[in-house]
Amino acid sequence: MYKGIPQNDIGNFSDVIDNVPKPIGINMLIRSMSPQIIVCDEIGSKEDIEAIERAVCSGIKGIFTAHAATVEEVLQNINLKRLMDNKLIKKVIILDANRKGREKEVMEIS
Repeated sequence: MYKGIPQNDIGNFSDVIDNVPKPIGINMLIRSMSPQIIVCDEIGSKEDIEAIERAVCSGIKGIFTAHAATVEEVLQNINLKRLMDNKLIKKVIILDANRKGREKEVMEIS
């Protein structure tokens, strides 16, 4: 976003929430927009996870990012681990910092 305008073409059927804490934005979307998918970057706090749990339990799919160099680092974050333990995350993909956009590690959660 720049001055309230998305800088990438996200399509006609997408909305961007900006300048709102993630948990509040996710809860606003759940209650008022009936989204099919929520995309959110840099999750990890307890409040983020609680909002994501509400979204998933409402039937909403999601794509979420978090900073970690390995799956082990993801598991060290107790909040992210909670999503994994409760099977609310289907896949963890670690990107290769040396090869932009390439997968370094993938973990399927069944």
